[in-house]
Amino acid sequence: MKFKPTEYKLKNVASGRIFEDAGWTLSDPESPSPSLVRAVYSNKQFTPREELPGLYRYADWMPIKRILKHSEAPVSYHSKGLGKALGLDNLYITFSGWCPRIGAEMPTCSFKETEAYSVLARMGSDEKRILVLQSAGNTGRAFLQVCSDNNIPLAVCVPFDNLHNFWFRKALNPCVKLIAVPHGFDYYDAIRLGEKLFEDDSRYFPEGGAKNVARRDGMGTTLLSAVEEIGRIPDAYFQAVGSGTGAIAAWENNLRLIEDGRFGTHKMRLYISQNAPFSLLYDSWKSGKRELADLDPELGRRQSEVILAKVLSNRKPPYGVAGGLYDALADTNGDAFTATNDQIVHWIMRVRELEGYFIDPAAASAVQALASAVKEGKVKKDEIIMLNCTGGGSIEAMEQGYVHKEPDLILDPDLSAEEVIKRVSALF
Repeated sequence: MKFKPTEYKLKNVASGRIFEDAGWTLSDPESPSPSLVRAVYSNKQFTPREELPGLYRYADWMPIKRILKHSEAPVSYHSKGLGKALGLDNLYITFSGWCPRIGAEMPTCSFKETEAYSVLARMGSDEKRILVLQSAGNTGRAFLQVCSDNNIPLAVCVPFDNLHNFWFRKALNPCVKLIAVPHGFDYYDAIRLGEKLFEDDSRYFPEGGAKNVARRDGMGTTLLSAVEEIGRIPDAYFQAVGSGTGAIAAWENNLRLIEDGRFGTHKMRLYISQNAPFSLLYDSWKSGKRELADLDPELGRRQSEVILAKVLSNRKPPYGVAGGLYDALADTNGDAFTATNDQIVHWIMRVRELEGYFIDPAAASAVQALASAVKEGKVKKDEIIMLNCTGGGSIEAMEQGYVHKEPDLILDPDLSAEEVIKRVSALF
């Protein structure tokens, strides 16, 4: 499909400096201190593009050069069942997953597809290097699927203990490779492994995580979906977080909508949730400090092993950096919650009963946060609430048949960079 690249520049959140994107800029090269950069779009009005397919209806606020195949947009609707059960008149659920009955058909059943279709469309079609991504599960699955469908070379580094997440409706294109760190290592170790590939920057380049404006603005389409349905900015926003990048993305699009002016001029309160006992972001926020709370690596590994929502166990989140999660929560008068495994199981089953689909453990953590906020009086009965259900429908989708993607390679993250590069390069 012929597409005119979206017009935008980049802004250093800390200094306010606006500069051109060199193509894959992840930070301001002139910044004296760590800061996220933010996309500043030429089009200041939120204008869905009816002529573009799937997620790309929001292309005017996505930093992209092209349109990729098979994208799906999140689906937002006014909840009756869950809203009534919680005593909320205006609960809107934004669902990213598989539930054809409501029009949701993301094959990987996760809102991480919104990241993948945005990040990969930011790449030029002439890119010769191999993209490298580190993932705890859903992000890697989404990128593997989208790269496979669009013939884009990709290496994904993941924990062995999370390999159950890597199921697909059919076998993947050999242009994508899955590399695992051994049993007992966690997401942080997968990050370390991937970083060793970047020493050969002529062959490999980093996706960038939270630093990548395309990742955040892809996730930010969940809010755009809700606002398109509601007609205004919500009063409060609920989401489970591992890195907090999705909440940062919602905050950033909230600011863009305020600048537009047609959907309200208020900042919605951001409420985040984690799966206890892994509660790094919760603990950091409750400490009242910008600095990330201390977490012993071995304790973090043990905590990540016992939680159901393993995708929420990021030990290197963008918390204190300028424009990061601390700033997003502080600027919106937000708060943090936790959910136990038992509470997550309860809400998985309850949402199935009330809304008609199974949600992922992470999304169930967000529902528990909403229930806690109602109980504590943090949200009012008649307020407009957005619940970002970041994944669901995997049970229903898997019933139609699936294959597991086995790792192409298992590598110790303590190997030398030279050895890692040698062994991974042999796959391509």
